[in-house]
Amino acid sequence: MVSGSHPIEVAAPRARRSRQARVAWGQNLVTVGGDAPVRVQSMTNTDTVDVIGTAIQVKELALAGSELVRLTVNTPEAAAAVPHVREQLDRMGVDVPLVGDFHYNGHRLLTEHPACAEALSKYRINPGNVGKGDKRDKQFGQMIEAAMRWNKPVRIGVNWGSLDQELLAQLMDENSRRAVPWDAKQVMYEALISSAIDSARLAESMGMDGDQIILSCKVSGVQDLISVYRELARRCDYALHLGLTEAGMATKGTVASAAALSILLQEGIGDTIRVSLTPQPGEARSQEVVIASEILQALGLRVFVPSVTACPGCGRTTSTTFQELAKQIDDFLRLQMPVWRSRYPGVEALKVAVMGCIVNGPGESKHADIGISLPGTGEAPAAPVFIDGEKRLTLRGEGIAREFQAIVENYIEQRFGPGRAH
Repeated sequence: MVSGSHPIEVAAPRARRSRQARVAWGQNLVTVGGDAPVRVQSMTNTDTVDVIGTAIQVKELALAGSELVRLTVNTPEAAAAVPHVREQLDRMGVDVPLVGDFHYNGHRLLTEHPACAEALSKYRINPGNVGKGDKRDKQFGQMIEAAMRWNKPVRIGVNWGSLDQELLAQLMDENSRRAVPWDAKQVMYEALISSAIDSARLAESMGMDGDQIILSCKVSGVQDLISVYRELARRCDYALHLGLTEAGMATKGTVASAAALSILLQEGIGDTIRVSLTPQPGEARSQEVVIASEILQALGLRVFVPSVTACPGCGRTTSTTFQELAKQIDDFLRLQMPVWRSRYPGVEALKVAVMGCIVNGPGESKHADIGISLPGTGEAPAAPVFIDGEKRLTLRGEGIAREFQAIVENYIEQRFGPGRAH
């Protein structure tokens, strides 16, 4: 070692220090917070009254990896439909817990539709719209009473688009009397955090177990989210749900969500996450689940699907074969995962490399469990295949893609299938 130098610290997320809540349906118990894995959550965009359509979308989200799925419960008809959605899912063998998203009339819906209250596994309460004035605490209390009656956890979810205006006005008045007033954004941050924590403490004063309370303070700006959650985590130990609200479409929403969530997760902040993408026309709702899962996997916090390493391409890789093969293998692995999770335990940790030339191809392939280095411009028309760090064979001809996929399938069967050696 060079004199005076020190070993480079291996990056790892800080440990989380939140309480642990339990969200369950049937045999599926999803723990949230504490030492539990960071959970992926999503939300349907169907009309909940459409029982079949909603159940189908919930199934799609669950198969994509969503561990909690939230439904809109906004009308008596939607509340009446929830038990039927649950029944339909149970018939399909989908035991993912359902979360009811309540605004304005949740106190009535949970009281007047006990079957809905029972069928849901968790309630989302927005303290900014449970009621105004004297009605606020009473109506909030009715929702907490329902949660305690049915033994359900709650997420107290504050959103800066629907803040408690009375609280915000009070904080602005207090701020005006400060010797050095805060700027408007700081007051907004304080309103978000105070609304969440004060509501949680009110719920506890009503008899709610604090371990069954999850908080969120959603905003749509990356730096705003980071600032709010750092302070929220400093001031309480409730489990926290992360999400950049109204993140947007496509690359904008993906990049913004990844940037904000990754920083907080690396600091040990966050127990459940959702990537709130606006789907592009024709795009599956499950895309937000895929991105949330990839954020956690990229950070090394969870492993959901086998990873495929592929080079970006350059002047040495004029062929599109490696691009097509990388996509083909990635799509194939994702498509098979719902079946493979039970058939091949541990397969989600598999690493595959599909490279486009000799520069980094062999090296990346050796680092992967199984990899192929396709020929680049001017290279011999041969594709060496590396398995467990060693070159095992070389593929040639027009059927390289098909042959390599067969090799990947055979490797998975031998390594992770029944009767495997290790």
